[in-house]
Amino acid sequence: MKAKKLVHLSILTGISLVLFVLENQIPAPVPVPGVKLGLGNIIVVCVLFLYGRREALAVLTVKLLLSSLITGNLGALAYSAAGGLLSWAGMCLLRPLLGQRQLWVASVLGAMLHNLGQLLAAMLVAQTPGLLAWLPLLLLSGMVTGLFTGLAAQAVIQKLKVKNEK
Repeated sequence: MKAKKLVHLSILTGISLVLFVLENQIPAPVPVPGVKLGLGNIIVVCVLFLYGRREALAVLTVKLLLSSLITGNLGALAYSAAGGLLSWAGMCLLRPLLGQRQLWVASVLGAMLHNLGQLLAAMLVAQTPGLLAWLPLLLLSGMVTGLFTGLAAQAVIQKLKVKNEK
């Protein structure tokens, strides 16, 4: 990996962590476990579309590990990893079909898959299939939050393109 690219990805990972920490200071929008905006994921989506799959996976992995350390909640790592990896895989499959103007579509799918992955991990850990009752609400929240993060990622990429053209 070239030094410049490594520096860019490191900075983007840092921004993702800052967004994660800021989001943790905001009260949950609804009292449902697992529902949050996913501000740090804006950066993962940007990296996927600007750099590629491997780079997005690297940023996601570092973000998952460091965010678990920052919060002191290593137990949540399994849930976050299940959701994050399923989300990443889904967005990677959809990425070749989309331009940067449609990346919000990948983000919506990614958010829904993230919630599904976390729910499946919770069902596995708790051995409670009844948790599946949360799925409709989690998918709906994934649509809304994924649209928000996707549009934010599109705006970030557009600003970066304009700045690089100057």
